[in-house]
Amino acid sequence: MVEADQLTKTYPDLQVGKFVALDHVSFSVGEGEIFGLLGPNGAGKTTALRILSTVLQPTEGSARVNGFDVVTHPDEVRHSIGFVSNNTAIYERMTAWEMVEYFGRLYGLAPDHLEARMHEVFEQLQMMDIRDVAGGRMSTGMQQKVNIARAIVHDPPVLVFDEASIGLDVLVARALLDIISGLRDEGKCIIFSTHIMREVERLCDRVGILHRGKMLAYGTLSELAEQRGEDDFEELFFRLLKESDQNEVAEISSDRKSAVTTVSLWGKP
Repeated sequence: MVEADQLTKTYPDLQVGKFVALDHVSFSVGEGEIFGLLGPNGAGKTTALRILSTVLQPTEGSARVNGFDVVTHPDEVRHSIGFVSNNTAIYERMTAWEMVEYFGRLYGLAPDHLEARMHEVFEQLQMMDIRDVAGGRMSTGMQQKVNIARAIVHDPPVLVFDEASIGLDVLVARALLDIISGLRDEGKCIIFSTHIMREVERLCDRVGILHRGKMLAYGTLSELAEQRGEDDFEELFFRLLKESDQNEVAEISSDRKSAVTTVSLWGKP
């Protein structure tokens, strides 16, 4: 359903010449699977997800969503994906029903089909009691339900949740995880971006750990625990980040020594 192959994204940088936001990252996600894309802030998670959702184009590499290339068939990709983040804007003067209907029309759903689909989604997400509530009067939990509803109203096979639980209270966050788990049971292909380890352990079938644009580890939680000899996933996560930072410092130090040596050699008569 989702295949990323050597995805790379770079930006010009006046100081270093080139900033690498994503560095040859590869992963795949199948039908009925939740893939956790993990990493600290600035790791490259959102960059990868924006490429998959056609907001950005990769500098190198390729990606396919539901069989469609994100660069050559962006319209088909957008119809195949639903995107939920923690900062999607809500229209304050529109009701929950009006907002979801608006997005359904944007996706080109026929009026009769859209009406039936909206009733199905509102029942599924237990939103009938807020269907006539305006966005400006919604709680954070209500707003996030609307975000999910408008992401799934066109029944996409692929769903992306980008830090979707940030800012939610414990009960609402728990309800969100239950919704995501239910969507997996329906056969949806789900990418779940987070840095909250308990959410990962509860939801994810496989994970990829990103740091400074690079994929440090990839596999099931049990596979990673066996590879690293660490049963505590949070400890495993932080150890990988620490080792990565130490290796980067060592590489920089080695490069500087090589540069000094080269200058010394060239400076000899």
